[in-house]
Amino acid sequence: MIRAVVFDLDGLMFDTEALFFRVSSEALAARGKSFTTEIMQALLGRRSIEVAQTLKTLAGPDEPVEDLLAEVRERFYAVMDSAVHPTAGLFVLLDRLKRRALPVAVATSSRRSYAGRLLARHGLEDRFDFVLASEDVTVGKPDPEIYRRAAERFGVPAGSMLVLEDSPAGLAAAKAAGAIAVVVPHEHSPALGLIAADLVVPRLDDPALLHLIEGEGRERGPDEPQP
Repeated sequence: MIRAVVFDLDGLMFDTEALFFRVSSEALAARGKSFTTEIMQALLGRRSIEVAQTLKTLAGPDEPVEDLLAEVRERFYAVMDSAVHPTAGLFVLLDRLKRRALPVAVATSSRRSYAGRLLARHGLEDRFDFVLASEDVTVGKPDPEIYRRAAERFGVPAGSMLVLEDSPAGLAAAKAAGAIAVVVPHEHSPALGLIAADLVVPRLDDPALLHLIEGEGRERGPDEPQP
């Protein structure tokens, strides 16, 4: 039985990856460098510290990588409020989970302040029981620490927790934690890299995912109405 659900944030709940790819490409192009699809895929689901290390290795900026990331961040934040949108089916799924009385949380490799800004901008800050961010772990995805911590916060076995992800790093973290993993591929994270998932769906309100939620919600008492 699924007793709790955890959402990744970037690329899963919001279409942030397209904007990140654009501003990173612009920042590197201004330096005569290229931001490739391979670099993008290597960064997905990682904390900023791992992003910096990967950029230094794969992009080879001539300046300190922290300066490059600061510019990328500035470009991203300048337009994120208008350029970032919830992904297809997000609100349908959240409403379904609320109806099933399943606790929900966010587990992201991004910083807490950034996650809070995104959730508040789209009226979602009160839809989750808690948020785990990069500051809450010592090792980022694909290490399972963040999802093990989520299971502990919920007070449920990891095997009864559903994790929704979009990146290979996030999927690996969920599986290593022992959780049920459902993934939503997108342009920057194709399905070929996500074949280890328990279920692959094209969007968050896909019937297969909704059926899983409806069929695996918590047991109801004898006096509770069925949905």
